[in-house]
Amino acid sequence: MKPWLKWALTALVLAVLASGVWRALSARKVQQEAVAKMATQNTQAVLQLSAADVVQVTARELVTGVALSGALKAVNTAMVKARVPGELQGLTVREGDAVKAGQIIARVDATEYNARVQQAQQQAQAAKAQVDIARRNFDNNRSLVQQGFISKTAVDTSTASLAAAEATYRAAQAGAQVAAKSVQDTVLRAPISGLISQRLAQPGERVGVEARIVEIVDLRQLELEASLSASESVAVRVGQSAVLQIEGVSPPVTAKVIRINPSTTVGSRAVLVYLSVEAAPGLRQGLFAQGTLGTERVQALAVPLSAVRTDQPQPYVQLISGNKVLHQTVQMGARGERDGQTLVAIKGLVEHASVLVGSVGPLRAGTVVQVAAPAVPAQAASVPSGGQ
Repeated sequence: MKPWLKWALTALVLAVLASGVWRALSARKVQQEAVAKMATQNTQAVLQLSAADVVQVTARELVTGVALSGALKAVNTAMVKARVPGELQGLTVREGDAVKAGQIIARVDATEYNARVQQAQQQAQAAKAQVDIARRNFDNNRSLVQQGFISKTAVDTSTASLAAAEATYRAAQAGAQVAAKSVQDTVLRAPISGLISQRLAQPGERVGVEARIVEIVDLRQLELEASLSASESVAVRVGQSAVLQIEGVSPPVTAKVIRINPSTTVGSRAVLVYLSVEAAPGLRQGLFAQGTLGTERVQALAVPLSAVRTDQPQPYVQLISGNKVLHQTVQMGARGERDGQTLVAIKGLVEHASVLVGSVGPLRAGTVVQVAAPAVPAQAASVPSGGQ
């Protein structure tokens, strides 16, 4: 083979190889650019948020205090008990029925007690007759003594007999009054107005003295009996307010301290505090309530406690800065209740900064977000056409 042909073939092979390498490098570069472009697009995806997902850091007055809990109790309750033994009659009220003060609830069979009244009255009449006889004897003996027919001893005897007869008559009258009082006790009346909470006896049942018949509660005034430790009770004063969350009742209820027990509870050394609960629909005796008693007011920058995240070594909030999410470490301070939610004082943020609420969930730092404008009510959005 001629030398020049050999060199030509070699050059041709090298050219083909160089061309293949160049095409491979070009294709790889194009692929890398496409991947980078897709990654950039994914990174720059905008997350849409509503106005309710963002809260502003503002200076607020936090009410701090001690936690308390307990069961609601009616201020006025009454247990209607039998005052005399006998057969129960006429009991028709049941749990939930409303009664008024003085209303007849039931009766105890009064046949025996009416007979005792008649017996006592007859005994009083007999004693009255004995008084009349003793008085006539006394008058006669006094006249005879003045005339000198009998001695003074007979007058003294008749005087004593008259006094004894009068005492017996007064005792018989008292016995008649006791018997009449027993007849009155056979009628069971409601001592207060309220609702029947318990019915503990049945008509026709024979009841004894002090047997419980029904319980009445007045729900117009409720109070909470809370047990506090000795250290917590030091800051409690009459008139302080508390916000309570009661089971089954959605809106918080306001309560106020009205009494503080001057003595501690034996054994636990706890102090009982009594709070008057503001009337609200659905409140019942025995419902469990818990909340915070405000003992101090603090002015500080605050956010809802749920907005502070603790899934990292240091507590932080998801701050919106320049349409991007930043993880800003914060220091938490005092906690308090405000408008039915728990707020916490924080350090590390400026006032009016935008923070994501806890319901949004964790977002990666650098996520691009867009907050929608708050919805405008239809009435506010409609502009009247003036001059037409």
